[in-house]
Amino acid sequence: MNNNLSLIGYRMPAEWELQESVWIAWPYNKSDWPGLFKNIPKVVAQIISELSKSQKINLLINNYKDKKKIINLLNKFPNKLQNIIFRKISTNRIWLRDSGPIYIINQKTKKKLIVNFKFNAWSKYKDYKKDNNINNKLSKLTKVKKIDPVFKINNKSKQLVLEGGAIDVNGKGSVLLTKECLLSKVQERNPGITKKSLEKTLNKYLNVKNFIWLNKGIKGDDTHGHIDDISRFVSEDAIMTAIEKNRNEKNYKNLKENLNILKNTKNINKRKFKIIKVPMPKPIYIEKVRVPASYLNFYIANKIVLLPIFKDKNDKKVILIFKKFFKNKKIVPIDCTKLIWGFGAIHCMTQPEPKI
Repeated sequence: MNNNLSLIGYRMPAEWELQESVWIAWPYNKSDWPGLFKNIPKVVAQIISELSKSQKINLLINNYKDKKKIINLLNKFPNKLQNIIFRKISTNRIWLRDSGPIYIINQKTKKKLIVNFKFNAWSKYKDYKKDNNINNKLSKLTKVKKIDPVFKINNKSKQLVLEGGAIDVNGKGSVLLTKECLLSKVQERNPGITKKSLEKTLNKYLNVKNFIWLNKGIKGDDTHGHIDDISRFVSEDAIMTAIEKNRNEKNYKNLKENLNILKNTKNINKRKFKIIKVPMPKPIYIEKVRVPASYLNFYIANKIVLLPIFKDKNDKKVILIFKKFFKNKKIVPIDCTKLIWGFGAIHCMTQPEPKI
């Protein structure tokens, strides 16, 4: 733990800012996609291949002996193999948005740090020791120093448990998050933490001061309300948010509440955000289990936006919404109907490393 580092001048950049690379983990955990795992490496290979055409990928693998097999799969898609760097760091799961390195940058000193939040597998699974150790290994490997965020409770310091999918920033002091995920009793990440204490900790380590608290996430989300399935910053002053038009749908009430909160939200300059409504796909059930299918789990890369689609009538409508907004980036739809059985999509499995 290196908590003597000065954080003055550091901030967490927005996803659309220039990226040095994207960190991605190769899928190994068959139990995350029971009955469908054989489809998953191909989907992940497609995502990696699309990204590799225009930027660097750091790909975590459990063994170097897997490299040849992975390359064969990657070569089924147009790619730039020279942009893919294989890193031997073992993982439990592929969801690096939640377990991987969250970077903060200092533009004056041209330095970056890894904010190493503790990862406990969403207070849900027991096999997460490898995932919680990713940042320690990665910090040594890349020689980027890390800092372990702590908060005080009963005069004791505790490392803050937080996943990257629980927060979304605009790089200019504002952050989106949900009460269900970070403040409710049900989530068990940081028992006893108060809203004030959490905000103080995030302000210190990420340099965010404008907290936009939405209420609840979507049904089927086993993280208890991650923000990256419901509302995302797409520019300094614009937010895309999921809406449900069917009044009989379970997400209708929660998403309407969130939309109403956003309509009255302002940025640090006291200006209202532009709100872009994105419809939800129809509910998807796999083996009678509802999965968290949402178009909001997209990834903004340097030259493209990877957009999850679900063989739904709203796919085309959403592609048009994205094309209209992201005029300078290519929209690349990815079929996530099988990937979502692991309760995550494209944003969940990608972690950007900013360029400074």
